[in-house]
Amino acid sequence: MANRRELVKRRKAVRNIRKITRTMELIATSRFQKAYSDAIAGRPYSDKLGELVADLARAAGELRHPLMETNDADRESLLVITSNRGLCGAYNANVLRSAVGWLDDQENPVDVHMVGKKGLSYFRFLGREVAESTTSIDDRPRFPQIEPVAQAQIDRFLAGEISSVSVVYMRFISTGVQRPEVIRLLPLTPDLVGADSDTTGPAIEYEISPSPEALLDDLLPASVRQRLFQCFLDAAVSEQVARMVAMKAATDAAGDMIKDISRQYNRARQTHITMELLDIVGGAAALE
Repeated sequence: MANRRELVKRRKAVRNIRKITRTMELIATSRFQKAYSDAIAGRPYSDKLGELVADLARAAGELRHPLMETNDADRESLLVITSNRGLCGAYNANVLRSAVGWLDDQENPVDVHMVGKKGLSYFRFLGREVAESTTSIDDRPRFPQIEPVAQAQIDRFLAGEISSVSVVYMRFISTGVQRPEVIRLLPLTPDLVGADSDTTGPAIEYEISPSPEALLDDLLPASVRQRLFQCFLDAAVSEQVARMVAMKAATDAAGDMIKDISRQYNRARQTHITMELLDIVGGAAALE
């Protein structure tokens, strides 16, 4: 039977842990609402941009652009989006497992751009090379933070240094479903141009000035930057959902542990009282 003082100390420690995990659950819930609002707010812009690009592509006829052309470079680039903080369940593990599996399937060398401290630590532990890392993006990414990352990849692709750019991130489908996903960011393909918009309706006739080709020179890079930004927004929402679920599970587990320790304490206390009563009864019987 465990010592009662030890049980009291254990119960107090678990109660303190439950307070912390409950607080972190509430914080994650609040941050989830903000991240979800950001992700939803960005989708109309992405949809309208994709619709505009698709309409311009139809106006331009056969669409050709340097961002849609393949090159002969023997290197590829991979962006891996992880979190800076832990305590979010299997969120980072699932993303990194997908990234490592994708890397193992590639024949050409791959330059890994790691986003997040957790992914950087994991790749260092595995002994895998990381060409570039970014740890300054918090759990509420802003477009000015993402734009330099996207532009650097675009510049390298246009310069012929890399043949493709892919992104590994946690795609947010719903509050109950998030899946790790690998998407091809560059080169753009016709099915990706305007992929977020509904292009099945009647074509809209525009009077375009300057030419569609000149406009696409601005819109296609903007589309790439926006797609990458949307990946970061999805990753931020998924991280907060994972942390919210993990902290709730930890809080529930701490509650179950407190009940179990309390049960042990009551049993030990009852045993101690019974032993004292037996001693008193035995002493009284010896005096008779």
